Formats: sequence, structure tokens, C-alpha cells
Amino acid sequence: MSDDQMIPTDPAELRKLAECRPERLRELAAELAAGRRLPELEPLFAAWPHSATGPEAELRACVLGELSLRGVPWRQRPALDAYAERLREAGHPLARLPETRLDIEHRFGARTRGVGPVRSAGQLRARFPEVPDSERGAAAGRTAREAPDAARSRAAAGAFTAGGWACAPEVRFFTLARPLAADDFGMSFLKELPLDCLAGEVGPGGLPACVTAADDALNELYSAAAVGGVNGHPLHGAYARLHAWQGLYALLDLPAETPFLEAVRYAAGCRWLRFMAFTRWFRHDTADVGLAVLDPSGTRVSVLAATDTDD
Repeated sequence: MSDDQMIPTDPAELRKLAECRPERLRELAAELAAGRRLPELEPLFAAWPHSATGPEAELRACVLGELSLRGVPWRQRPALDAYAERLREAGHPLARLPETRLDIEHRFGARTRGVGPVRSAGQLRARFPEVPDSERGAAAGRTAREAPDAARSRAAAGAFTAGGWACAPEVRFFTLARPLAADDFGMSFLKELPLDCLAGEVGPGGLPACVTAADDALNELYSAAAVGGVNGHPLHGAYARLHAWQGLYALLDLPAETPFLEAVRYAAGCRWLRFMAFTRWFRHDTADVGLAVLDPSGTRVSVLAATDTDD
């Protein structure tokens, strides 16, 4: 952010926030958190706004969320700490998020040389171990029963829909009569499920499915919202983080009140897959995501597929 970017603190400046679109408020919050030191930001939290849900509160909530993602110790500042408590009391959705960056979030917004989005079957197989074919997995897939849940589906897809991905994600949930071993949870199992994303003729890239971990899945959800799709705007850090966690909780069927570190522990005990499918459903244009997770009991499966295109 440039040095001449003003921090809105006086009443006249704050009233102008009412004219800002939500995406501009989120963008401004990200700029302030990235470009200003804590002492410079403290005046922003000196007084309560007129409404706990208005644009003034929204800007402050986003700033606190962006600072948390950056590991800035804002809890040591009484004005910021008091404002965060006010937001929690008012039930602001961002106020429930962890006040510090968790280890599972270490990839959020990170750029590593040579490690970018997975866009080909070769990249997927080079970076993640592929699951071998399994007749036991195929047999389990043929007997899996679907367990529809519209609310969970919306939450699991939230990072993509809020981020403005052009195509509606596919989210499906299944139950198994008998526990499935982690080593049998792969494409042999998935392709026996009634998934739209895997239906039809398969192109030369095939149907690779590889083992991954919860931090990779969480980062895919975060990136989908933070970067945004072709029909949307970047949500930036605070709200992308919110949608990522809501999506993870939905995929794992965890109650909303589950503590974050308990969710991390539970997610680590699950078997996670990244998959690709060279079918007509996936557009293979701007972005594609395929995730599946088997719960620790081996009897519940969640599948999420998303694709984006500017066609």
C-alpha cells in the first residue's frame, strides 16, 4: 500500500465506508494489514462504530483477520483486543476464527518457487503418491450409499461459490456398511460412485488419485476463495480463511462449535485424496480441484469437485 493511503479514523472518513462495496472493504483491510504497523492502526479501533454489522465494523473485523493470518500479535494492544471481544459478543463470523495462524494454515498465501497449482496428471503424480488399483476399494464403492445433506454441501462448496467460480461444484457424501482400509481408498473406489465429475468418456490423462494431507485440502479451499474465480472477486485473507474452515468442517461433518485444534487433530486421522479426471465435467481451463476424504472409522466419505473456466 502506498504511503499516502489514508487510514480511515475520523467520523467523516468512516461514514464514507458506507459507500464502499464489500470487496473494496476487504481489499482495503488487506492493504492496511500489509502496509501499516500496529501503532499506525490503533486509532482505527479507538471508538465503537454505530453498528456492529455495518461497514465500519466490517473493515475492522477484516483488518483483525488479516493481521491474524500474518502472525501479528495484535492481542497485546488493548484497543484491538477490546474491539475483537466486542465483535465476538456481536456474533461477527470472523470473530470465531483463531487469533493466530495455526500450523495447518502454513500454506495460506505462500508462494514457493517451483511449486504452483497442479494442472496436469504428470504434476499430480510427480508431487503426490498415487494410490494403486484395489479390487476391495472397487467393491466398496459399488455398495456405498449416498447420504445427501444440502446444508453441508453448501458449506463445503462455499469457498468456490463465494469466490465466483464459473461452474457449480459437486459435493457428495457416502456411507459404507463396512470399514474401508485407507490403502483401498483411491480411484478404484471413487469411480464406482455415482459422481458426475467422473462420468462419461475419459481422456488420455486418465483418472489419477493421490494421497495428500489435510493442510493441502484446506489450502485448496483457501486459495479458491482468496484468489477468486472468473465470475467473482478475490475475498482476500480474512473471508477466504473463514470459507476454508467452514468447508473443512463440512467435509468432515464436524459441529460448528468444535474447537479448531480438535478439528485439526481429527482431520489428521482421516485419509485425504487429490484426484484429477479428464472427463467432460472438468473444464481443464483456469482451475480444477478434486478432493475426497475418508473418515477415521473408514465408513464415511466426502467428495468435492470444482472447475472454473472463462469460456
